[in-house]
This record gives sequence, structure tokens and C-alpha cells, in this order.
Amino acid sequence: MRRRVTPARRTGAAGAALVLCSAGVLLGVAVTPAQAAEVSFATHCVPPAGIDPVDGTTKVEITAPATAKVGDTVDIVWKFVQAASKNPDIIDLPANSVQPSGVLKAAGAQAADIAMQGPRENPAIPKGGDMVLSDMKGTLKLTTAGEVTLTPDAYTVNAMSTDTKCAPKETVQKAATIQVTPGSGGTSSSSPTQSATPTKSATPTGGTDFKGKEVQVPYACKTPIGDKNATSPVQINARKNGGDYDLTVQFKKSVMNSPADIPKDSVKPSMEVVLGGADKGTVHVEGPTNAQPIKSGDPIEIPDLTGTYKPGASGTSTLAPGVLTIKALGTTTTCTPEKSLVSLTLDTAQQPGGASGGTSTSGGSSSTGGAGSNGAGGLAETGSGDHGALKALGLVAGTAILLGAAVFTFMPKRRTR
Repeated sequence: MRRRVTPARRTGAAGAALVLCSAGVLLGVAVTPAQAAEVSFATHCVPPAGIDPVDGTTKVEITAPATAKVGDTVDIVWKFVQAASKNPDIIDLPANSVQPSGVLKAAGAQAADIAMQGPRENPAIPKGGDMVLSDMKGTLKLTTAGEVTLTPDAYTVNAMSTDTKCAPKETVQKAATIQVTPGSGGTSSSSPTQSATPTKSATPTGGTDFKGKEVQVPYACKTPIGDKNATSPVQINARKNGGDYDLTVQFKKSVMNSPADIPKDSVKPSMEVVLGGADKGTVHVEGPTNAQPIKSGDPIEIPDLTGTYKPGASGTSTLAPGVLTIKALGTTTTCTPEKSLVSLTLDTAQQPGGASGGTSTSGGSSSTGGAGSNGAGGLAETGSGDHGALKALGLVAGTAILLGAAVFTFMPKRRTR
């Protein structure tokens, strides 16, 4: 018997089909297709002085949107399929002790160096085992319509307390392409290198607080085991006090672990904050020594650095993190920014004896090992991981200094009787 289809049933079936079709269309519109491409390239890795370079092959996979609009800020992921070397047959690397960072090159319609960084997350890596590196992430704000290509470049492996730098030995093929169309849509975010617009809030004392922007500062450090590069997130805040400003410099997030026992009151950090814009000179800020002993394997934190800024000019003045000096166990390490990144911008009024054309110091001791100091014989360096921190206190008997591409142990010679 033939079943009769009523108009209501026809309408219901058609409506369901329309809903399903509409859902499919909506999904097609809402989802921006992502692309992932793998490239490999011959790589030359350089550990600290005294360790032979390592040559190997790096394989990475880059994931990025296939299409986007001018004004969008796109997320990019760098996945290590294979690192350039294995963990040498010397020492096991514990879990969560290795962190990668690197540079992804954007070219074509828009040229840029995209800073990439992964978390300090890894399984325990036995002697001779494959290096397992976390996925690195970064963002790119699109400014020009056209084709933007993404190509992996140099990267750094930080393992426990030292850096190994790896760079391509050959021309690397592009790993992804973004087709950028005109438009002003999408999200936007400030680049870490842009000046911050201070936010002001009245305090009960009638003063004004100015909150700076967190900037990723690339440091070149002098250490006993050779030059090191490290990137640290730093933020400069200020509170107006009459015509002066009380400065607080903060190193953000977690810190590195100490490879050896450190007595209390033996680590002293300081910095020269660089003035720009209307004002010139530097402002010395410093922090307290470590109040408690630091056990081997425990985190070493850089406390807030404080000092007083007395403006020497009227107008818009900028403040950027400058030379970082760390004194530890009778020695000094100096870390110099590779480029100036403004964290805080202030509208200043000139004060008698201000900083313009010279150096403003805090109410405490003057700078020791500021700009221009080579810091020979240093024992520490800033971190390149989640925090700009003290790192390898290397000249300690029996301290193992671990690298992503090589491992070495420094043992002092025994005294001859």
C-alpha cells in the first residue's frame, strides 16, 4: 500500500534538509582552513666553548592558516619532528628540563622575524635518546595583502642551564604560505617591540601608577663558559612621587633551577634602565640579595629591582630594560640587550639635577658593572625560558652543565700535595 505524504511531512523533511545544508554552509564559512607542511634542513649546532659543534638534520612542521585578512593576528605552531642531535651518552635529562626557542622567517608580501618559543616540557630523556622538544608557538600581525611565506630559521635549545644554538647550513624551503586578502577585520595585538601606553590609576596617597608593557628582551651575556644569548620577559612600572618616579622592574613568570647549593646573601642583581625620547641617560635599579640559601635544583628568582627616576627633561620620555648585572659568589656577569625595547612611556617634567644627558641613580649604591662593563668571569646568565633568571652557576665542583646538543661536566683539578 502506497503511503501518503502529507504537506506537513514534506515541510518537515525539507526543513530538516535546509537546516543541515545551512549548518554545512555555516561550518564552511566559520572555519578557516589550516595548513601543515614538513621541511627538513641540514643544521649546525654550537654548544658553549669547549664542546665540539654538532651537525645533523632538523625536521619541523609549520602550521598556519591558509587564508587571512589584513589586520588579522594569526597563530603559528612550529613542531619538531626531529631535532638535529640526540642526547649524548653522558647524563640523563630529567623531565621538563628542556626548552626550545627560535625564529620563523616571514617573506613575500610582508617580511618579519617571528619569535617562536615552546614551554619547558619534555619527558625524561635517557643517555643517547632522541631529543624531545616541545612545540613552539608565535603570532604574526598581517599588514599587507598578498602571499606571505613562512620558513624555519635558527633555533636555540636550552637544557637545564645552558644554550645550544642551531642554524641552517643550507637554504631552507618554505614550510607554509598564507594568502592575505585586503580588509581590516580580525584580531589585533600589540607587537612586543611596540611602546606601551601607560595606564593610570589614582592611589589613596594621591600619586599615580604607570604600568608598563611586558617586553621580550634578547640579552647577550658574558659567562665563564663563553658568550650566551637569552631572552627574558621584563616589565617596568612606575609610581609618581612628587616630580620623581619610583621605578619597579619585574622579571616575569617562573625561574631557572640552580645547579648547585648557593648560600644566602650571595646573589645580587641590578640593572641600568635606559631613557629615551625627551630624556637621556640611565637609571640604576637593584634588588636585594637572596634571603635564604638556594639548594641545588631549586628555582633561582630575580626579585623586583627598584630605584628612583628624576626626569631631566620635559616631554615624552621612554624607559627600556638595559644592562643587567648579576653578582654571585664574588664574581660578576653582565648581560647586554641586543636591541632596545621600550616598556614604559611617561609624560615628564624636568626636575633639578635630573637625568637628561647623564645618569640618574637610585637612592642606594651607584651602578657597578653597568653599560660598557664586560663582566668578565661571571657565574650567571639570564634565562631564555619562561623567565629571565639566573642560570648556570658553572664553576662549582662537580656541577654538570647540560645542553640540548651536548653535555659536559666541569671538574676542578685536585690540589697537588
